[in-house]
Amino acid sequence: MTEETARERIGAALRRNGRGVATELLVNVVLPYVVYDLAKPRLGDVHALMASSGPPIIWAIVEFVRRRRVDFISIFVLAGIALSLLAMAGGGSVKFLQLRERLVTAAVGLAFVISALIRKPLIYEFARASMRRNQSDQLADFEARRDNVHFRRAMMTLTLVWGFGLLAEAAVAATLVWTLTIKQYLIAGPILGYSTMGALALWTFLYARARRRAAAAREAVSTADAQPVAPASS
Repeated sequence: MTEETARERIGAALRRNGRGVATELLVNVVLPYVVYDLAKPRLGDVHALMASSGPPIIWAIVEFVRRRRVDFISIFVLAGIALSLLAMAGGGSVKFLQLRERLVTAAVGLAFVISALIRKPLIYEFARASMRRNQSDQLADFEARRDNVHFRRAMMTLTLVWGFGLLAEAAVAATLVWTLTIKQYLIAGPILGYSTMGALALWTFLYARARRRAAAAREAVSTADAQPVAPASS
């Protein structure tokens, strides 16, 4: 790929996803900060922080209703909404409310790790659900490789890395809760989340590319070994 082609692809990706990224930042960073800042004088820290959780939760519900599809990904979205509402419903101080909001990340990370331990990697289920949503023509081939030992090992590795990555994010976020002010955390928390997801997504892309190359190399060797050997001339 030439440098010019790479720039063209990056530019196309930015144009295609720019509006979605801007919406995510508005809903998950800007609006919570503004709502908290406006509500704090009247409601106090705890209730203002609960109010600031409103835009992300409402947006998640709207997106779920808009898609009108219940599948594996949707179940996790609903679980995240339920945990967020549960965090808001509990009593306690501001710090404990902020910590409870990390339940979603910690619970998803733990679910990933447990799924790998019981040999049912969630990455496989997420990838399959995504392909079904997008009506990908690669779905049949993806499902056909389910019992391949190399494929299963890759799914296990991906699931464990995502699980421990999300658990690490939750741990770092919990540390930030105790070291930053509420306003600082309203900015730092989402940045940490997006940075973690970006790093995990980049690692996934690089790892998947390496696995595809390794699979192609194994197939080439297998094909070469299967070629009949020409008899030696006398």
